[in-house]
Amino acid sequence: MNLSGDARLLWDAAVGLNRAVRPVSPEPGRALPPLLFFSDPTRTPEPWETAARLPEGAAVVYRHFGADDAEAVARRLRAVTAERGVRLLIGLDADLAQTVGADGVHLPERALSSASALRLRHPGWLMTAAVHAPDALGDPSRLGLDALGLDALVLSPVFPAGGPSAAKPALGIEAFSAAVRASLLPVYALGGVGPETVEGLAGTGACGIAGVDAITAAFG
Repeated sequence: MNLSGDARLLWDAAVGLNRAVRPVSPEPGRALPPLLFFSDPTRTPEPWETAARLPEGAAVVYRHFGADDAEAVARRLRAVTAERGVRLLIGLDADLAQTVGADGVHLPERALSSASALRLRHPGWLMTAAVHAPDALGDPSRLGLDALGLDALVLSPVFPAGGPSAAKPALGIEAFSAAVRASLLPVYALGGVGPETVEGLAGTGACGIAGVDAITAAFG
């Protein structure tokens, strides 16, 4: 796929981060996507438009927050992502993920305790989860995990961000890097990650980037 401008910048940076930390020969089908596009009902009302422009190997995290048309949107995203070679994760809703044949789930921090049971039921799923307390990344008991059934964590906000993270203080590169080093799992950078900030993540140990507005703008 031909990318240019901010899309090329973000993708190349994400791939560079991913390659720097992934195993030389990852388990088939379990390599982590370099880039996660998070949907938001208000900020991304038509997430399939952005999903249709993502490079092969990226992933979409569909968060429906109880929307009435959640299944219809999820099915539309599944069709688009399957065609593009992009993986689809469903936020929190494992039943919907199974219904539409998604590739896995993304858990909010409040649902971390369900990771182990979900892994037992769906051993082939890609599973990520949100974390906002950097000190907890190296301590599974603080995350409420009986067993580390997750594939990766998404830590935010790294930089000053918009949306729900606007009121949260940014971690900054130093604190983010320290959290990644202490983590028992790979960590994605979320929050304020865009063309102006992404190069600052080089050398932090992040396994990739995640975002809403910057990815929508770049690939929309």
